[in-house]
Amino acid sequence: MSPVELTEQEKEVLRIVQADLPDSETPFAEIAELTGLSEQEVLNLLRGIREKGYIRRFGATLRHQQAGYGHNAMVAWHVEDDRDMQAIGEFMAGRTEITHCYERASCLDWPYNLYTMIHGRSPEDCIRVVRELAVQTGLNQYEMLFSIQELKKTSMCYF
Repeated sequence: MSPVELTEQEKEVLRIVQADLPDSETPFAEIAELTGLSEQEVLNLLRGIREKGYIRRFGATLRHQQAGYGHNAMVAWHVEDDRDMQAIGEFMAGRTEITHCYERASCLDWPYNLYTMIHGRSPEDCIRVVRELAVQTGLNQYEMLFSIQELKKTSMCYF
């Protein structure tokens, strides 16, 4: 896949929307005012770059700690080669407590190849979810890594 050449207008709008949207009833009208475009042109531009596949989605981010979910654990799971990784990953990703679910290669003495980020109101909430998932999937080899301190949480800035 070769790199995409974006227009200056596309970059200008993306520069704004990659951060927090204006706190307003009409955020796209405010973006239009900042860029010299009409609100409809901003919406069309965003729709167009999504349809071209330059961006996947456009959505809000919930700050889980501020919403009362201050505990989380990354769980590294070992999925045997004869198991259906895709089906297990999709099952786990369907849980509302899980925000991230990735397959990764195992390495040396670290046999884990599926990773989930589980959020809860307490460490016990996270442990409960992991135990339920272990029973439901039959995956009994895993490691729970609880977060101690959040050092950085930002979205990527491309422009």
